[in-house]
Amino acid sequence: MPPAVKRARRYDPARTRAAVLAQLAHLRAATRALTPEQLALPARSGERAGGEGTAGERAAGQSTAGEGAAGERAAGERTAGERTAGEGTAGEHTVRELIAGAATALTEAERLLAEPEPARQDIRLADWPRLAPVAAPSGPTAPGGPTAPAPTPATPTPAALDALLAEAGRRFTAVLDTHPGTRLLPTGAGALPLADHVVTRAVDLVVRTADLTAAVPGLDVDYDRQALAAATRLLADALAAKAPGGSTEVRVPPYAVVQCVEGPRHTRGTPPNVVETDPLTWVRLATGRLTWADAVARAWVSASGERADLGALLPLSP
Repeated sequence: MPPAVKRARRYDPARTRAAVLAQLAHLRAATRALTPEQLALPARSGERAGGEGTAGERAAGQSTAGEGAAGERAAGERTAGERTAGEGTAGEHTVRELIAGAATALTEAERLLAEPEPARQDIRLADWPRLAPVAAPSGPTAPGGPTAPAPTPATPTPAALDALLAEAGRRFTAVLDTHPGTRLLPTGAGALPLADHVVTRAVDLVVRTADLTAAVPGLDVDYDRQALAAATRLLADALAAKAPGGSTEVRVPPYAVVQCVEGPRHTRGTPPNVVETDPLTWVRLATGRLTWADAVARAWVSASGERADLGALLPLSP
């Protein structure tokens, strides 16, 4: 029997907008605290290299060790040695470009509104993480290829980058104030309503925040709870869309539970195949900042059952 058609998750536009702006405020605060030397660091897209977890990671709704599966352990409570292993790197990009890319991502809707409106929506929101690079350091992908480079200030000081982010936030707000959420945008992944595009901006900022904390040792950046929830849920829904089925249950407490992977469908009792992890680990896995093998080996993910190996499905995009 084919899996039942699941109703698409709905996001409250006002709460999503507030979440994006709140995460932007956290990113701006972190930017102001950086030094010129830190701006020149490689924008690594992996786990924090050392030191204790940030207050933001601990406060973002993570479960703590001792509450159940090892995967529920808060990302901020891992040891320095654990964080060093398995981390990725994007040495051709810098922290400066990563931050400037956030401004490009926030103003993408403004640019897309200048394009002709698509005749119809041709992808689902849950398809977006599989079709578009999430939080590319230089900015999002536009129809036909990459956008122009992020508008890095002529003198890219922390203050100048903060001003760039502030202006991007004002332009983002102006777009939402003057256009309906149903307005279709020709994104690089396909035609999406503006309201759905806002959800993708929450994902972008959460992933950039994770990349920033990985790149700058000791940096403490908060995560807005609603922004982290939106990112977790959309990336979990994208997994279910990529591998439809009901044999495996993926749990990311406290924000998301989805069923996926073809096979015998679970109907009651304890599922035979269960994957469980914390929100930040899930975000990093889904976007390729962390490999499945490394996460399992270090008990950042709990996986039980013959269909609980998600290594072939992650990251979500090629």
